[in-house]
Amino acid sequence: MSTATSAPTGSAPTAGAPTASPPLPQAAFDTLAELLRTRSGLVIGPDKIYLLDSRLGPIARREKLPNLAALAAKLRAPGGERLARDVVDAMTTNESLFFRDTKPFVHFRTLAVPRLHAARSAGTPLRVWSAAASTGQEAYSLAMIVADLHPLLGDRRVEILGTDLAREPLVRAREGVYSQFEVQRGLPVQMLVKHFRKEEQNWRISDALRAAVTFREWNLLDDPGPLGRFDIVFCRNVLIYFDPPTKARVLGAIARQMAPDGVLYLGGAETVLGVTDRLAALADQPGAYGPTAAARGLAEPAAPWPQA
Repeated sequence: MSTATSAPTGSAPTAGAPTASPPLPQAAFDTLAELLRTRSGLVIGPDKIYLLDSRLGPIARREKLPNLAALAAKLRAPGGERLARDVVDAMTTNESLFFRDTKPFVHFRTLAVPRLHAARSAGTPLRVWSAAASTGQEAYSLAMIVADLHPLLGDRRVEILGTDLAREPLVRAREGVYSQFEVQRGLPVQMLVKHFRKEEQNWRISDALRAAVTFREWNLLDDPGPLGRFDIVFCRNVLIYFDPPTKARVLGAIARQMAPDGVLYLGGAETVLGVTDRLAALADQPGAYGPTAAARGLAEPAAPWPQA
């Protein structure tokens, strides 16, 4: 929810140290919490009032409102759609790294893509979804791997879609410009030299990689049917911010969009266990999941991955 999400589409809630703030009336808290839950899946408890204060305080000041209670009141009034969107965007952080956690990308390179390539007929594209794309590092990491696999893939088209709830991170993702600090976080030097060019203090990703990824605004709480079928889905470090019913809803929707032999990658602290019966862990990679018989019943039969 940017992480990621954006809590649901790649950005995750922004953490920070508690700060002193005036008491927030229960009605105002309920308004803000319900807006975040219904719009983004983000669950905010009473212990996170400091987070509301630190992230939404600037919006209240911009709107010339004295406090969050007044902000909540304005959100309840007619014509508050733009403000509601700003509130949801402000409560998401856009933490994203190139090749974050490494292992899912190794599995993607060495097992998932080669196996799915071998299973697909000529002319059939492989479709990959970075479901919490944030500022684009994950999607571009996948594109770099696909470029490296050109000798294997030949003329096989690989379509990479990056989605996120928050608009601003997607603007940055489409631009493909990253600071020195950002490229130092997880990006191998050889990849930097091969796929980026220096622009003053920043680095711009190559036109070829930018063309290889499509970014689109999308809320994970919405039905992903219009996005089409996917062979591989990365939805990492987003579900941890959802309540159990929302996790089940999102995972079930993702499973319906996956090819019967597709692969889903979740974050290290996330699991499908006890959440949905439509996905099961793969035997060869922690954090990787495939559709179960329950999900495969919705699509044409195919040889599933070995499941744990």
